[in-house]
Amino acid sequence: MDPRIPRLRRKLTAIPFQPLRSHSFGEEEHKFCLGPKLAEARVAAFEAEYDIVLPDAYRQFLTHIGGYGAAPFYGLMPLERCSLLVMNPRAELGTPRGFSGTGPRAHGQGRDLFLHIIEMGCTDVCVIAVTGPLTGRILIGNSDGYWGPNVSSATDFLDWYERWLNHMGAGRDNRALELTSPQLRAHPDRHRMAPKI
Repeated sequence: MDPRIPRLRRKLTAIPFQPLRSHSFGEEEHKFCLGPKLAEARVAAFEAEYDIVLPDAYRQFLTHIGGYGAAPFYGLMPLERCSLLVMNPRAELGTPRGFSGTGPRAHGQGRDLFLHIIEMGCTDVCVIAVTGPLTGRILIGNSDGYWGPNVSSATDFLDWYERWLNHMGAGRDNRALELTSPQLRAHPDRHRMAPKI
């Protein structure tokens, strides 16, 4: 078990639920509570169904901390609601823009795959890379290609989750987290309200 897991459990229990506080958009959905941990067999079945291997830090979170709930915005989705996405290039530039579903068992047809793990509202999504050079990293973007994608500077899911807990414990707003890579934060093409986790 990753040594960060007991620390994350302690930090999560120290953050109380406070209805409608402005810095916790979506908190009413999860109330800073996590659903039960997932059995190894359940996670392995999901991986087999989609022919993927979940990044280790995310997998350990699911099997040692909780299967859904407390996380930024509307919270971590149950594994059965997560879907595989691919990144769509912007037609005129060929640069990454937006995410779309892979379709059943399409597996991205050789493209990097991302698992949609957190619902952020509207067309905004939080994903974790499951294949390719960004494997294990968190990205935030949307399905319509209006802004993003935005790659978190956190090294893996547990690092990203702990940063969020630290900021929530300090009463900071989700949009003020400033946890993305500096070069992406300064990119002029970012949507004005793009989250910065």
